[in-house]
Amino acid sequence: MKDLNDLLAIALEAADIGAKLMTTSAPGAVRAKGDRDYVTELDVKIQHEIQAHLHRATPDIDFLGEEEGGGTIDESTEYVWALDPIDGTSNFAHGIPLCATSLALVHRGEPVVGVIVAPFLNLRYHATKGGGAYCNDKPIHASETTDLSRAIVSIGDYATGPGAEEKNRRRFAVTQVLAENVERVRMFGAASLDLAWVAEGRTDACIILSNKPWDTAAGTLVALEGAAATSDANGSPHNLDSTSTVAASKGLEHSLHVLTSNVSATPNTLRMR
Repeated sequence: MKDLNDLLAIALEAADIGAKLMTTSAPGAVRAKGDRDYVTELDVKIQHEIQAHLHRATPDIDFLGEEEGGGTIDESTEYVWALDPIDGTSNFAHGIPLCATSLALVHRGEPVVGVIVAPFLNLRYHATKGGGAYCNDKPIHASETTDLSRAIVSIGDYATGPGAEEKNRRRFAVTQVLAENVERVRMFGAASLDLAWVAEGRTDACIILSNKPWDTAAGTLVALEGAAATSDANGSPHNLDSTSTVAASKGLEHSLHVLTSNVSATPNTLRMR
């Protein structure tokens, strides 16, 4: 395996490119990628500049970005960078500071380096496999919360585009059962921050009912290295083939899965066993 500390240094430099551009540049033109799904000119510019930086520093490593695609990620891929240039594009375009550049290095389907930079919040998270998780270079750790009624749980965005109505039945149902059982439910609109804040103990869990590698690869590594538990919503171990992404303090992992595994797709029929 390559030297992860050297690769982390490259990833930090690359993510900082995105962070600097976010704070010094306007979004530019906004175009639709799909139903209520948008990309700004700056998303594309950040991706191009980070990709160029990574190619110069690591020409032998493939690249996958949210905008305009790129390489592939699976267990046969030796190394690939996975980038979301602006995670939380809608937030960014509306002047909401909950947005970040999220970059991960994935080795044979497993994230081994992760960097998340939220420039408007002055937060920079990083982790390497086996090396712990950090915020602004200080070690972080998931919360010790064990009681759902004392838990702050964030949820991923509701679905848009094809199949959104059916997908959102489940999302609404999960929202309802959480609202009836946890202290508070939050929606931040940036998966990388959902996961990083579980790692840091700002929140106690997050449930993201999707799993795009550029959204979750860095965040799941930061969460794991921050001693949080990660899984698919069905309780199976999380990987890049998972259909959803759940992170929680280890004291909440079981009770959260019991709660959400008994969710009906029709919100008004939710019950716990």
